[in-house]
Amino acid sequence: MRAQNPSHAQALVLVDELARCGVTDAVLAPGSRSAALAMTLHDDPRIRLHVEVDERSAGFLAVGLGRGSGRPAAVVVTSGSAVANLHPAVIEADTGGVPLLLLTADRPPELRGTGANQAIDQLHLFGGSVRWFCEVGVAEDREDAPAYWRSVVARGVAAAVGLGASAGPVHLNLPFREPTVPASDDGRTSAPPFASPTEGRSDRRPWVTVTRAPRRPNDEDVAALAGRILATERGLIVVGATGVSAADDHVGPIHALARASGYPVLAEPASNARVPGAIAHAHHLLGHAGFAGAHRPDLVLRIGRTGVSRNLARLLGSDVPQVLIDPDGSWHDPERAIADLLVADVAATCTALADLLAVPASSEWAARWHDADAAAEGALTAVLDGDDTLTEPRLARDLAAVLPDATTLVVGSSMPIRDLDQVLRPRDGLRIVANRGASGIDGVVSTALGVAIADATSEGPDRRPTVALIGDLTLLHDANGLLLSADLERLDCTFVVADNDGGGIFSFLPQAGYPASFERVFGTPHGRDLAHLAALHSMGYHRVERAADLRGVLTATRRSGGLQLIHVRTDRAANRQLHERMTRTVHDALDGLA
Repeated sequence: MRAQNPSHAQALVLVDELARCGVTDAVLAPGSRSAALAMTLHDDPRIRLHVEVDERSAGFLAVGLGRGSGRPAAVVVTSGSAVANLHPAVIEADTGGVPLLLLTADRPPELRGTGANQAIDQLHLFGGSVRWFCEVGVAEDREDAPAYWRSVVARGVAAAVGLGASAGPVHLNLPFREPTVPASDDGRTSAPPFASPTEGRSDRRPWVTVTRAPRRPNDEDVAALAGRILATERGLIVVGATGVSAADDHVGPIHALARASGYPVLAEPASNARVPGAIAHAHHLLGHAGFAGAHRPDLVLRIGRTGVSRNLARLLGSDVPQVLIDPDGSWHDPERAIADLLVADVAATCTALADLLAVPASSEWAARWHDADAAAEGALTAVLDGDDTLTEPRLARDLAAVLPDATTLVVGSSMPIRDLDQVLRPRDGLRIVANRGASGIDGVVSTALGVAIADATSEGPDRRPTVALIGDLTLLHDANGLLLSADLERLDCTFVVADNDGGGIFSFLPQAGYPASFERVFGTPHGRDLAHLAALHSMGYHRVERAADLRGVLTATRRSGGLQLIHVRTDRAANRQLHERMTRTVHDALDGLA
């Protein structure tokens, strides 16, 4: 047993309490001031330790672990700029409702503001983005110290999962005095009595056990909303991405409410509610002025956070009555259009409403939406399947269609999530994860790896496959994430990369009309060969050009395991022309229904 000094003793207690509170994974970016935590985590078999050399990637790996498991992962960094590099991940965890626990080592008070190395002001560094901040303090030889440390960890884990708010990041700042390594490693057991990791309660339970109950809607609110639904035929249910604390068990109740009300379901991919019965092509339908004008709803029930489709956003103006149902009271209203906010559990609310409505409803309103959706599907199929070219929209559509049940598909921001929104056919069995909190391209590689770790270590007899659909800039932006040293026998994750040599989304924005500056400051071609990146990180590499080859290559990557890169070269100009043709063809099909 290593002999302990105060810093090491504190680390022993903190890590033991993390394990008692159900934390199973920790991510470490190496550094000296965090040595006590690093060595203690390494020695504790209850917590899997994953080592990243880049703090930004470490933060997003923890975000992926949180998204994949629903539990907070601890991320440990040294003091100074290392802490600041966690800020992008903190922002995503905050806006995306992802549990995350930051354990940041710091210089003790006597070294702050003195010009000491790696000493910056870390207090409240992340401002209002964290659910709770605590300056834990330097370890002291006091009888009540272990109880204090354990209480802080228990509260931090509970706040990260959600205490009266959505899940999100928690920041525990830990000033360590030297020495930060054990006093010796020679088997001596001369530990201070206050430092025992089992000090106090000995039943191995968390210091504080937190029990959460869903926020059930009251009967009066449910009855009033049910009355509005019964009185309104022209209604919609619009579902966007939800936080980790809102599990996907609300998908069934949402569709039960849709059947009982006769309201079509318009669901973004990351909502995981685009299952059979949902409208697949709302973006295209609402881009047709005639259809959008004739199908303006009289009531919209909104769940989660939308924002992928501008056409949908235009429909949801302040002149349309809208009710947002959210378990945490999150203010998802960028259009300033919400008239009513019902703070209640989504699944419970939808179930209660469906029970009151009692019988499945059918309506001409819903039939028109589904007829138009079928017409749009036929038009898009004709365009995308015209030849065997693997375009970006076809890649998104075909990838989502051929992945086996129980697969997790991590989707990058920018074009991949928008392509998927436009072409994803409703299906069961596919879980879609996307960083739609801040919607950045940063950290997506590491997020996917975190999700893959969570999937690989989840309960059940089979390893769930993890696949990521991303762009080339997204891959390059977080390539350091591939330096991960994971505490697993094997880490399986396949990255499917649509490589258009730059930022494809800008071709769809007004900037594209200024060719003199466009390529250098927006298109940003990089000219890198992704095969070299794959070789650098010992990834399996597969170049795919024909749509017919995609399924076979995916099957081969699953059999091989490990980290795989499927490389699909595309062209930005041709991609914009294809989207324009998709829009024209769908509009022609809708004109034919009139």
